[in-house]
Amino acid sequence: MDTPKLHATLECFSVEESGYHFLPIIQGYINDTYLVLGNDRPRYILQRINHLVFKDIKGLMGNIQMALELLNDRDYERIELVKTVDGDTYCEVPGEGYWRLMSYVDQSVAYDITTDRNVAFQAGRILGKFHQLLQNAPVHKFSDTIPRFHDLGLRKEQLESALIQASPDKLVVASKAIAFAKETFSKLRELQQTQLPVRVCHNDTKLNNILFSKKSHKSLCFIDLDTLMKGYFYYDFGDAVRTVANTALEDERDLDKIGFDKVLFKNFVSGLHQSGLSLSADELNLLPLGAVFMPFIHGLRALTDYLNNNIYYKVFYETQNLDRCLSLFDFADKALAEVAYMESVIDKCFLR
Repeated sequence: MDTPKLHATLECFSVEESGYHFLPIIQGYINDTYLVLGNDRPRYILQRINHLVFKDIKGLMGNIQMALELLNDRDYERIELVKTVDGDTYCEVPGEGYWRLMSYVDQSVAYDITTDRNVAFQAGRILGKFHQLLQNAPVHKFSDTIPRFHDLGLRKEQLESALIQASPDKLVVASKAIAFAKETFSKLRELQQTQLPVRVCHNDTKLNNILFSKKSHKSLCFIDLDTLMKGYFYYDFGDAVRTVANTALEDERDLDKIGFDKVLFKNFVSGLHQSGLSLSADELNLLPLGAVFMPFIHGLRALTDYLNNNIYYKVFYETQNLDRCLSLFDFADKALAEVAYMESVIDKCFLR
């Protein structure tokens, strides 16, 4: 989007004009995001919401607003939504979609990957704090911004449909990933059969959705709240583990670089425990499988999108979705081999 249109979009919001300019933030698969600078200092985050993915914009923004009212604590530095001149939390720009403006958290940083034990600990702590603050949220009032987002049955059906229409060449190239997917479905059946408390979940708790203080190195808050909706705690636990305890990025092509870091996992669980979040016995029992489930289901979605000719995620090269799938499946497989270790760490931390 060109700069004049960005300036025109910014005028929808209640901000003082100050010679703003815009820097695109390339990271992210779904929305279009810009850092808004005034007097050469970061001031806001301007974002176009992908309404092809998020069809209920009103429900999505309502979810975020409800959550932000509860994420109000001196130990949690929440982002703020900047209201439009009409007092709304987003605006529709004719021909350019739906936009929102958010506060910029000064002196903050996010990490794609870490080897730092404190980062792992702080990631666990902020996850626990996030759920602690939302534990009394009116779950029934939260809209499903992506219905059945982590529904393994749905993702299996979508893969089966993609297999029917995929080109023969792609089926050959992706044969290893397809075989792994078929083998793994049954191993995760327990997650679908246990009755768990329904919580308001973030549903996308990867490491780079956590902001850390550049000064104190303490975790501050979660960002990217579009998938705030009903879910189970193992969703958020597993999604965090797939990046916190992973020794490589999620689209790493060299699978030898991918590993499950036991030390980082232990520090992550320690941070979660220190947050004081109370979890039921059933929730604790399923956390290790959650650390397998989440990389698997993300890999499954990437595989399906690859077979469907990359219609969902933004990709920068033809096989990026397949590379991402293979990387995520590899981590899921390595996490599966560490289930007993994860159980022992969780039991020890939570004194079971």
